[in-house]
Parts: sequence; C-alpha cells; structure tokens
Amino acid sequence: MFLFRQVKENDFEDLKELAHHLGAVGNLASDEEKLRSQIAVALRAFNDPEFDKAKAIYLFVLEDLSRQKVIGSSLIFAKHGTPESPHTYLKVFNKIHRDESTQTEVHHQLLRFEFDENGPSEIGGLILHPDYRRHVSAPGKQLSYSRLIYMGLYPQKFEKNVIAELLPPFNEDGSSPLWEAFGRRFTNMSYQDADQLSRTNRDFIKALFPDEDVYTRLFSAKAQEVIGKTGVESNSAKRLLEKVGFRYLNAVDPFDGGPHYGAQISELSIVRQMKKTALQATKKLTKKKKALLAFECQGQFFTVLCSFQEKDFMIEVESEVLELFLGLGANTNTVFLSELE
Repeated sequence: MFLFRQVKENDFEDLKELAHHLGAVGNLASDEEKLRSQIAVALRAFNDPEFDKAKAIYLFVLEDLSRQKVIGSSLIFAKHGTPESPHTYLKVFNKIHRDESTQTEVHHQLLRFEFDENGPSEIGGLILHPDYRRHVSAPGKQLSYSRLIYMGLYPQKFEKNVIAELLPPFNEDGSSPLWEAFGRRFTNMSYQDADQLSRTNRDFIKALFPDEDVYTRLFSAKAQEVIGKTGVESNSAKRLLEKVGFRYLNAVDPFDGGPHYGAQISELSIVRQMKKTALQATKKLTKKKKALLAFECQGQFFTVLCSFQEKDFMIEVESEVLELFLGLGANTNTVFLSELE
C-alpha cells in the first residue's frame, strides 16, 4: 500500500535519489543545498496559513509502506508569476496571409512572448521511481491527483487557476530542437545554461529576445514539430491531467516548446466530485470501485488509493485500509472521497 503525505525532514535522502532520476530539467532540486531549502520552505508553508503565496512550495511524497521508503514525489508552487519574477511563456497562435491576385492562402504559426505578473498556481516535480512506473496499484495516478485534492480542500492557499508545464521531445544529446533554432541565436547560450539562469533571472529574456511576433516557418522542420508536443516521458502525465479537466492553453515554454496545460481548480472533476464520508471495514468487497481517500490528522494531509463499496451512507474498505487510518490517528468519520474512473 502507498501513502501520499506531506514531506518530512528525514525524507531528504530518498528525495535526493529521486531527483537524480529526473535530471536537471525538473522542478525538484537535485542540488543538495537547494533540495534542503525546498523541504524547509515546504514545511513552513504547510504549517503557516499566512505564508506568502509567491514563496510557498508544497512538497509531497509517496511512501511504499511495505518498505518504509519514499518512491515518488510531486509538488505545488502556490503562485507562479509575480512582478519580480513573471510567469514567462510563448503564446502560440495562427495567422492567415492571403493574396487575391494569385488566389494564394498561407497559414502561419506564430509565437509571442507573454509576461504574467499575477500568475496562476503551478504543479510540477512529479517523479516516480522507475521500478514502480508500471505497478498495478497505479502510484503515478495517486501522485498526480492527490495534490489536486489538497488544492481543492485548501483553496485559500492557491490561485483560482493551475497550470502544468510538460516536457517536450528532446534531441538524443539532451538539447532542445526549438532552443537550437530560436533561443541560442538570440542569447548565445546553451539550453541548460539559459534554463538554469531563468530560475533566478528573467531580465535577460526581455533584453535579448525579440519583441515582435516570430513566424515558426523560419525554424527547422524538427523545431516546428516539437512546439506544443509532449515527449514520451510526459505522455502519461498529460493523459492523467486531461482526464480531470486540464486543457492545452496554446502556450509553451519559451526555451524548449513544452506545452502548458491548465484549468480552474474548482472545475477539475476530481475536485468537483469530492464528497465527505465515513469508513468501515468489510471482509469482502463485492462491488469494487477505486477512489482516493483523503484525510487530515494532527495537521498532516494524507491520501490512500484503494478499492471501496458504498453501504448505508458509508463506504466499506478492506480492513488493512481502516487499520492504516486508525494507526495514523485519523477520524474515520471525516474522510474525503474522490472516485476514479
């Protein structure tokens, strides 16, 4: 059984191992000092309801209870986009050029830099240990959806809208086709250097990139193909998000062209269908349905993905699930259920 919960200080070693699986392109820091800082900020954000949204990070882990080991992580940035550090992206739109004299019509795709100083919340940092990526218990689904339930239960901590920035296809050497065709020509930087710099400094983007709309027809065919597309590693994450209501925003990462998906938190199906219920154990489940059960005890947030059946305005679960709830000190009469397809 897997337990989704808030990060703890002693999760550091397991998280460090997970961060190395994702590499340098993820939101979870692989640098030890930065990772410790992320954990520290998350602990403060969880415990302080007045914590500044612009600085708040909510870091969660997924623990394999049989091994007592963290095997996954996901996080939320409460606010992505402020006057000091705008949410920067490329808006993707189409334009038609017509010439009546030759009866010629040409469809163009254009990119336009946008800078949002009052940005949405953002989810990211979803990492699942490779050994668990095809596990029958669907831990990836639990990692992805549980943080959305947290946002639905505590809307005051977040913006009304949430986005997810997904990774596109990359070249075999790790470089970005779009960056090589576009970004490098205006900055003389490698993709990795520009990506790292953008985490602390966005000024160079406004200073070095063009203000005008850019016609993608001027790029190589390979660069055009990756704009708004997800790579193999991101396809499953995209499908999970689409199932609950995320949609492509016609916006992409300005460095690699990875698509931005978004939604209004309150309109996500996994949030809308959430209902408060009570638990009791049963020896046999005859009408198995799957759900995420969310609960809070002693200021900590947890979820469990399990089978259930409804009976007498309550839900029945296997005894080991109820025992886990009781062992954590949870109130089994106050549980939030989100049924999964």
